[in-house]
Amino acid sequence: MNRGPASFQIMSKMLVCGLLRLLIAALAGILLFNGFCFSQTAPKYSFMHQATSAPALSYFDYIIIGGGTAGCPLAATLSQNATVLLLERGGSPYGNPNITNLGSFGQTLSDLSPSSPSQRFISEDGVISARARVLGGGSCLNAGFYTRAETRYVNDVGWDGRLVNESYTWVEKKVAFEPPIKQWQSAVRDGLLEVGVNPYNGFTYDHLPGTKVGGTIFDVDGHRHTAADLLQYANPSGLTVLLHASVHKILFRVKGKKRPTAHGVVFRDAFGKKHRAYLKRGTKNEIILSAGALGSPQMLMLSGVGPSDQLKAHNIKVVLDQPFVGQGMSDNPMNAIFVPSPNPVEVSLIQVVGITNFGSYIEAASGENFAGGADFGMLSPKIGQLSTVPPKQRTPEALAKAIEAMETLEPAVFRGGFILEKIMGPLSTGHLELKNKNPNDNPSVTFNYFKEPEDLQRCVNGLKIIESVIESKAFTQFRYDYLPLPVLLNMTANAPINLLPKHANVSTSLEQFCKDTVMTIWHYHGGCQVGRVVARDYRVLGVDALRVIDGSTFKYSPGTNPQATVMMLGRYMGVRILRERLQG
Repeated sequence: MNRGPASFQIMSKMLVCGLLRLLIAALAGILLFNGFCFSQTAPKYSFMHQATSAPALSYFDYIIIGGGTAGCPLAATLSQNATVLLLERGGSPYGNPNITNLGSFGQTLSDLSPSSPSQRFISEDGVISARARVLGGGSCLNAGFYTRAETRYVNDVGWDGRLVNESYTWVEKKVAFEPPIKQWQSAVRDGLLEVGVNPYNGFTYDHLPGTKVGGTIFDVDGHRHTAADLLQYANPSGLTVLLHASVHKILFRVKGKKRPTAHGVVFRDAFGKKHRAYLKRGTKNEIILSAGALGSPQMLMLSGVGPSDQLKAHNIKVVLDQPFVGQGMSDNPMNAIFVPSPNPVEVSLIQVVGITNFGSYIEAASGENFAGGADFGMLSPKIGQLSTVPPKQRTPEALAKAIEAMETLEPAVFRGGFILEKIMGPLSTGHLELKNKNPNDNPSVTFNYFKEPEDLQRCVNGLKIIESVIESKAFTQFRYDYLPLPVLLNMTANAPINLLPKHANVSTSLEQFCKDTVMTIWHYHGGCQVGRVVARDYRVLGVDALRVIDGSTFKYSPGTNPQATVMMLGRYMGVRILRERLQG
C-alpha cells in the first residue's frame, strides 16, 4: 500500500514543500479560527445597529465594552431586567457564505485588512497570534471545540456549581453539538487508547481524564454557531448592540467620591465621530469590560487605571495606580507534529482529545482541501503564520513567486494532518504594556513561553505521547513506513511558524523542539486577574461601578478549550448581577 524507499527522496522533497502549505491550512486554518464567524442565516436582531446611527448622548443601566464570547451572553442575560448597551468594535458575524461552512474558511483568513474579523499581533516572544474583531469574539474564530472546565477548576475559582451547570446548559442549547467522527479522528482516538491514555469516556462535554470526543460549535451541516447566537435569548426592548463602536475611554467621577466611580464611556463610530454613553442614576448600574485578554487591560490603562509609571509615560491621567493591570499574561503553548498521509483524509477539526495525567492535552486535525481561490486561500503565503515566505521577506514579488511554485505541486503534498499537544495552565507568565493611546492598535504583550521548567517538561511528555500515537497500530494507514519520527520532527521544525531562532536537527532534543516550534492555540488569558485586579465578584478593586468579565480574569485556562467556560461565565455573572439588582 505504501510506496517504497526508492521514491523516498522525491517524496521527501515534495513533503518538505507540502508540509508548510498543509500546516498553513491545518494550523492557521483549523486552529487559527477556522471559518470566521458567519452563520448561514442571520438572526433578525432588531436591536443591532451600526454605531453611526447612535445619538451623540445616551443613557443605560449597563454598558458592556466588547461583544465577544463573554459579552454576548452577558448582554442577553442582563437585558431581561435592565437596559443594556453592548459596544462591539468589529462588525456582524452574519451574512458571508464564504466563511459559513466548516471547510470554506480560506478566503477570510487571507483578509488582513483593517475591517477583518481577525486582528493579527506578534508577541514580544516572536509568536504570531490574532485577536477577534467581530461580534461573537473568539467563538467566531476558533477551531470550534466545546468542552467544559474540570470540576476542580470550578471549585478553586469559587463558583456556584449548580449555577455553573445551569449556565453551561443554557449555552449548549444554542451552540453545542456532537461531531461526526470519521477515519482520521477515529485513528487518533484509538491510538491514544492503545498507548495508554485511558479510559475511553465517549462523547461528553465534561473534562475527564482519559480519551474522549468533545463537543463542537459546528452543527451537522457544518455551520458555525457562536456567542453572537446567544443574543437570541435577549429581550429586544432591553438591548442595544452597536457595531464598529470603538471605545476610547471609560469616564470616572472623582470629585466628591471616596473612590473613583465609573459613569460613562467615550466611543467613536466607523466615521470617527465621537459619542458618549452614560449610566443612568442608580447604585446598581455598572460598566462592564468584556474586551478580552488584550482589550480589557488595555482599556483600563487607557482610562487611567493601571501602573502609574506606564500611564504617565503616555501622558494618561492616573485615576488609580494599579500595578497588577496587564500582569499575569499567559498563553498555553502549542506544539504539533505534521503527519503526511499515503491515504486520503477527511477535513476534520479538533474533535478527539487525550487528557493525560501529567498536564498535557493531545488533539488532532486533518484535511487535504484547504486551498481555495486564485492564490490558494488558506494555503496562501499571504496568510502569514505558517507561510513558506518568512514574514520579513513578504514582498509582492516573493509572494507571487511562492504561489506560482505551489501550482506545480502534486495533490499528494496537501494530504495529511497533524497531532498537537497543548499544556495545561500554564505556569509561565508575562505582561502587557501600552504602545500608544490608540485603542485600535495592539498593545505589547510578552508571554514568556516555557519560562517555567514544568511547562517545558509537560510539552516533552506530550510529544512523547504523540510519537507513540503516530507509531501505533491504529494509525498505520495514515503514515508512511519510511518516514521515521526524526524526519517528521525536522520537517515540522523547518516551517517558519514563528520568529524565533532555529536549531539544526531538533529531533535529537524534544526540549529544543518545544522551544523552536512553539505556537499559540489562541487560549491566552490574564491581565485582569481575580485577586489582583478584580475581586471574586469581578468588580475592579479600588473603583466603583466597574467590573471585568472575560478571560482576562483567568489565572489558568479552563479545560482543554476555554470558549465554553467564557460563554458560561457571561451567563453566570449576568444571572448573579440581576439577582443583586432585584434584591435591591
